[in-house]
Amino acid sequence: MTPLLLTGPATEPVTLTDIKGYLRLDNDDEDRLIASLMTAARLMVEAESGRCLIAQTWRLVLDRWPASGAIRLPLSPLIGLEEARVFAADGAATVLPAAHFHAHAADDPPRLVAAGALPAPGRAFSGIELDVTTGYGATADAVPMPLRQAVRAIVARWYEHRGDGGEAPAVPREALALIAPYRRGRL
Repeated sequence: MTPLLLTGPATEPVTLTDIKGYLRLDNDDEDRLIASLMTAARLMVEAESGRCLIAQTWRLVLDRWPASGAIRLPLSPLIGLEEARVFAADGAATVLPAAHFHAHAADDPPRLVAAGALPAPGRAFSGIELDVTTGYGATADAVPMPLRQAVRAIVARWYEHRGDGGEAPAVPREALALIAPYRRGRL
């Protein structure tokens, strides 16, 4: 299953004002740097936790339906299925209504389970596309506080150690400790 980002988050889990207060900065001279650090820190927290923080839309591409009818999603938490498409051999898409699937968003990883028979794709590869929205919600307040604090800790570390020439850890230990309870287990 290949995930492709369609629409990234409209906001970050922490605001520029929040981060500047956390860093004790009063001027606007480095706002662009801090904003880029915030985005990079969010991406690091998402990678470390295996979770999307702010609502974003992804396209998941499959070759065929799983035999069980249950599709385990590589992204969480699941907000919802936007659209499902199955492609014929000639490339024509058939849209399946979202109601054709039951979303098990509370599962980890989340699953989509077909409510009935699914049409077989006519293409051998990339015959199915699922557009899903993932994340804790559209606003920073929806993101659990420990994950927002992890973003702050990463930004602070990167800001304080920029240009030192030394090797600061990509994700500080305190941020890893905040992320740990949210990390998706892998076997």
